[in-house]
Amino acid sequence: MKLEMIPAARPIIGEDERVAVDRVLASGMVAQGPEVAAFETEFAEYIVQGRECVAVNSGTSGLHLGLLAAGIGQGDEVIVPSFTFAATANSVALTGATPVFADIEPHHFCLSPAAVRAAVTERTKAIMPVHLYGHPANMPELLAIAEEFGLMVFEDAAQAHGASLYERRVGTFGDFGMFSLYPTKNMTSGEGGMVSCATPEFARRVRLLRNQGMDRQYANEIVGLNNRMTDIHAAIGRVQLTKLDAWTKQRQDNAAFLDGHLQGVTTPSVAAGAMHVYHQYTIRIPGAAGAERDRIVTALRQEHQVGSGVYYPIPNHRLQSLAEYALGLELPETERAAAEVISLPVHPSLSTGDLERIVSAVNIVVAKAGA
Repeated sequence: MKLEMIPAARPIIGEDERVAVDRVLASGMVAQGPEVAAFETEFAEYIVQGRECVAVNSGTSGLHLGLLAAGIGQGDEVIVPSFTFAATANSVALTGATPVFADIEPHHFCLSPAAVRAAVTERTKAIMPVHLYGHPANMPELLAIAEEFGLMVFEDAAQAHGASLYERRVGTFGDFGMFSLYPTKNMTSGEGGMVSCATPEFARRVRLLRNQGMDRQYANEIVGLNNRMTDIHAAIGRVQLTKLDAWTKQRQDNAAFLDGHLQGVTTPSVAAGAMHVYHQYTIRIPGAAGAERDRIVTALRQEHQVGSGVYYPIPNHRLQSLAEYALGLELPETERAAAEVISLPVHPSLSTGDLERIVSAVNIVVAKAGA
């Protein structure tokens, strides 16, 4: 009997979400309206300790609008990691500014404060760490560097809903934080993003930018975009928000099981004072080249029907679209991570049997690869 594939990720959309969407459709108000406003208030309360939030149509839009609201543009530099999804650097480039890539630290895959310090120039305006895989970046050290050089701090928290450092939630450290609500994230609105803002003035600028520069219809104050969230998406997000704590606990329990049973790999480490929300459970195959790692991924899928992901096999500074910003740049920890990482299933839908099969498959395949 053929085993059923265990997917690397599985969005959870249930009857509650369908009822919420039907309610909006029946109301006749499906564009940005009361559901969006309610979602912003609830997200602020439950995720970012009351910081004002602005809902947008995608995480990338959230980064882009946050950067524009902060005044980032032509001639400016923003320090970002290369080991992340391209949206981080794309959003900087779209403003006309230059993304400056810095290396990561080896333990949590987040920006290295030492590498950030080395990357600061007279044109640097901000640092934008990514709380990668659900683990918070080293915000105390990054904030200290920002204060020393007079820089702004922006948080890419696309993968880190509810993560914290010394009981302070991600998305509350910087001038703004962005959370993605894409279907595979820890919670979803179908598609969308949320921007947490340090001040009411900053939030107002983001609101203007998402809505053609208008606060009132036809009273355009600035040049803006159409990056609004719909009430349909907000209704889904409001339901998902009520389930997030339980899902996060299940992810953490699943991660603990994997931690305790995997062999021959480096399991994720958690920094002192950090709460990891395990958007991804990312292991390393120590010393592997990318091709060796890829053979393990293929064997897991073909021989054991265990899905996995490689995030991210090509660092941003080597992408055709972004390489012009990084000519001659060497980022050794980024390159090593790109060759060694595999993200295993950790989502809340996993059963005990699924977890046991994942562990067995990884242990068998990795042992065989090292033979």
